[in-house]
Amino acid sequence: MHSDQDIGHPDSSRAVGSRKLQSGNLILVGMMGSGKTTMGRALARHLGKVFVDSDEEIIKRTGVTIPHIFDVEGEVGFRLRETAALRELVTRDNQVLATGGGAVLAEQNRALLQQNGIVIYLKAGVHDLWLRTKHDRNRPLLQTENPYAKLSEIFSQRDPLYQQVSDIVGQSGKQSVHALMLHLAEEIENYKKCSLG
Repeated sequence: MHSDQDIGHPDSSRAVGSRKLQSGNLILVGMMGSGKTTMGRALARHLGKVFVDSDEEIIKRTGVTIPHIFDVEGEVGFRLRETAALRELVTRDNQVLATGGGAVLAEQNRALLQQNGIVIYLKAGVHDLWLRTKHDRNRPLLQTENPYAKLSEIFSQRDPLYQQVSDIVGQSGKQSVHALMLHLAEEIENYKKCSLG
């Protein structure tokens, strides 16, 4: 019975849970190169939602590129800007929000994401990620001697965090964007049904 389950929950967690679904938000997390922007646009089109990319929002606010922010303020400065952007973005409704690969590093970000939408982890293997990112100069963390090793290191650090915040995991790169998008749309519906009991 639902009433039995409700007893154990303080009101605050019920309110958090209701915002998660009522916002209509879908939040994409995953490594750089996992396809969050591509999938986000496809899902938004399919479901009639607005697509927002948190990195693009940061660029809009600062008027400079992400690599430039890293150069001037370092990763710490960028992460502060990212948290500020996320805090504002998650208050909006009915959007598909693609987050930066490192958004899950801060505990407060993880809480913001989990409370304000259904979180989808687009998971891809390190080799696939490397193939997709190796020629991209806009990835400050990969401007190293051995980008493959760096990607592996970042993946092993972040994968558990993506798993922790996600409600749904989709394997990116195993199927076409359209097929994966339809699969995720179905998973989202199932998740909503299960959550509403």
